[in-house]
Amino acid sequence: MPKVFSIARNAFVESTRQPVVLFLVLLSGLLQFFTTWNSGYSLGYQSTESAEVQSDDKVLLDVGMSTVFVMGVVLAGFIATSVVSREIDSKTMLTVVSKPVSRVSVIVGKYLGVIGTLLVSSALMVLFLMLAIRHGVMTTAADELKYPVLVFCGIALAVSLSLAAWLNYFYGWNFPQTALLVLLPLTVLAYFGVLLFDDKWQVQALHTAFKPQVLTACCALILAILVLAAIATAASTRLGQVMTIIVCLGVFVASLLSNFFVGRFVFRNEAIGQIRQVDQLDPSKSFAGEHSPVVITLRRPTPRPIAPGTAIYYGPSPNGFPLHTLGTYPDFKGNLDDSNEAFSKDIPPSLVALSAQADRLTVRTIGSGVLSVVKDPKKGDFVFAGPTDISYPRLAAWGVLPNLQYFWLLDAVSQNRPVPGSYLLTASAYSLVQVTAFLSVAVMLFQRRDVG
Repeated sequence: MPKVFSIARNAFVESTRQPVVLFLVLLSGLLQFFTTWNSGYSLGYQSTESAEVQSDDKVLLDVGMSTVFVMGVVLAGFIATSVVSREIDSKTMLTVVSKPVSRVSVIVGKYLGVIGTLLVSSALMVLFLMLAIRHGVMTTAADELKYPVLVFCGIALAVSLSLAAWLNYFYGWNFPQTALLVLLPLTVLAYFGVLLFDDKWQVQALHTAFKPQVLTACCALILAILVLAAIATAASTRLGQVMTIIVCLGVFVASLLSNFFVGRFVFRNEAIGQIRQVDQLDPSKSFAGEHSPVVITLRRPTPRPIAPGTAIYYGPSPNGFPLHTLGTYPDFKGNLDDSNEAFSKDIPPSLVALSAQADRLTVRTIGSGVLSVVKDPKKGDFVFAGPTDISYPRLAAWGVLPNLQYFWLLDAVSQNRPVPGSYLLTASAYSLVQVTAFLSVAVMLFQRRDVG
């Protein structure tokens, strides 16, 4: 590990010295600044919504997060090639691998250095976005500027760039690296400043203007950038800078479209409706264990008649995966009114329809034993008249590409659907799996690469 950290530290230092890193970070901030002016589309001057972003600020958040995402993809390509591909071309890598250092350590160390720079850069770009959200959209020319945002952000930029220029002139410090590393803490302080003061320079509680869900969405976005950094590292072991960036952009587009081209064909099922209300006829009895009938009211009538005895399934997703009813069971062909037949030992535990009228569906468990369910049906669940068919070849193809839709939480924020912390942990685990897979590919590609 000491060797890995030494390589990582060197990669971090070299990548932060790249002028393109500071340029793209400042360009991202400039674009966020102009987005507050050009995203006023009059989506509503007043709103009673309780979401963290409303009206035109939704457009501001959409464009701002897209800017961070694209800049992160381009940065990942540039930084990865500067610490891997460029060192191979300049024969610097030969000096490293000629030492008692494994090539696995080289790849892992380089990646850690890359993500160190990406975390600093992404944090700055996210802070610029949060400052833009704090300022809000200028819907008309008569809107007043939010001077605390402009003043604190302007001071942070002026001090960091001036200090970097002074240290570069008198002490020879690298200007892009110094400016980048000084700008980060100053921008954090600037953001705390705009949270502490309102638009009239009155002191307020920090949580008044803080947007925790927006910050959560940005953290998920950074996880996606770290996955793309692993892809860039793998590509840079064999390709040059231009081709590495093209590969990153190609994977970026493909991963955003994988749901449409592949994912929608993986799970095949047709919902007969979505639950609006659930009424248990005998609340004293359990749904699954004591065969208590349940009346399910759907949001609209079923698209086709449902015959008594039809096997019923339900789950939270309209594509039928996952289902809360575990296992598969056939339709019941016997007499549901005959208890001896409906609860025979020859009948597996099943959930079937007793009757169906327009948008009302009465269901009951039958058979011997207890039906295995994750949870009882509830409002918002989708109802199906058959099990979900899974295409495993398509599932394998869908799983190869990283699905960046899991990290894009804009819709949840704008529609006021709080993102739980457990989801962010799950997304972190998913990104860790993807990073491990692509770094393994990078090691295989680099293992026999001629660096001499």
